[in-house]
Parts: sequence; C-alpha cells; structure tokens
Amino acid sequence: MPRCFWCSEDPLYMAYHDQEWGTPLRDAQGLFELLLLEGFQAGLSWITVLRKRERYREVLFGFDVQRVAQMSDAEIDELMLDPGIIRNRLKLNAARRNAQAWLALEDPVAFLWSFVDGKPVINHFKDRSEVPAVTPTAVEMSKRLKKAGFTFVGPTICYALMQASGMVMDHTQDCDRYATLANGG
Repeated sequence: MPRCFWCSEDPLYMAYHDQEWGTPLRDAQGLFELLLLEGFQAGLSWITVLRKRERYREVLFGFDVQRVAQMSDAEIDELMLDPGIIRNRLKLNAARRNAQAWLALEDPVAFLWSFVDGKPVINHFKDRSEVPAVTPTAVEMSKRLKKAGFTFVGPTICYALMQASGMVMDHTQDCDRYATLANGG
C-alpha cells in the first residue's frame, strides 16, 4: 500500500498513518491527547512519541483532562523518574497547564475546529515538497491558544495537531489514504 513519504516501515507508524493521521477527530479526549502528545514531541521524532504513547496513557490517567489538570508537583516529580515517557519537566508541567487551560475553554473541540470553519481543509499536494510545516492558520491557532493560557503550542505544533486530527488533510496524492479522505471517508 502506498503511504505518505514520512511513514517508515515501522508497524506502529504504519498503523498510525493508516488508521489515524488525517482522519477528522472531534472527540474531546482524543484531541486533548493529541495536543499533549504533539507538545511532548517537540524537538523529537513522532515515532519516539508513538512508542511511548501507551505509557503516557497509563501515567496521564488515560488523558483524563480533569485528572491531568490536578496533578501535583509530587506526581510530576515521580513522572520524571519514569523511563517509559519523555522525561522533560517543562513538558510535564505544560501538560498540567494545558489541561487547566483546556478546562477553561467553553467548548475546546469547537474552539480548535473553528480555525478551519468546522470542516476539514482538503489539500491536494502531489509532492512532499508542497506540504507545509506551518500555515498562517496554525500561527493564529498558536497565538490564541497561548492567549488562553496554553504552552508548548507553537505554530509547528499547532499545524502538526491540525494534520493529525484531520482539521487539514495533508496525505499526498500518491498515498493510498488520499482518495479516501479527500472524498470525505
């Protein structure tokens, strides 16, 4: 099956590409998970985060936003000792802060999807050189998230979130998933 240029032969990566990436996601908990994972990914490869995803689900209470928002400093100290996750205090503190900011939004799902007017942007890129790392929309999302109290939400992270959650569909035309998602599947 032809896949996007970034997808390696790693079975975990292939499953993520084939089943998740670019598929519209409107589930609050799923979007919250992606937001945090994209923040943990900053400066690292996405496969590193995918390999640690299940452990994150365990230690971050299944990405229960209420529980993550209430994490104590002692719990974060304990997480800093866990080799199953990316042990970065700034990123762990950001997870807690982002959960608190998420809870302060009236409707986080509607807020995030408002940047694309509630419907996926379907791109028709032929080649990987056409796929941007950042767009003006991602820059605006980043600014508004920061204003709302979020951290680790720069424009590149925001665009990666938009791609992962299907707010934008950036599978290239030579990818098997392109036709399905471009036609609303």
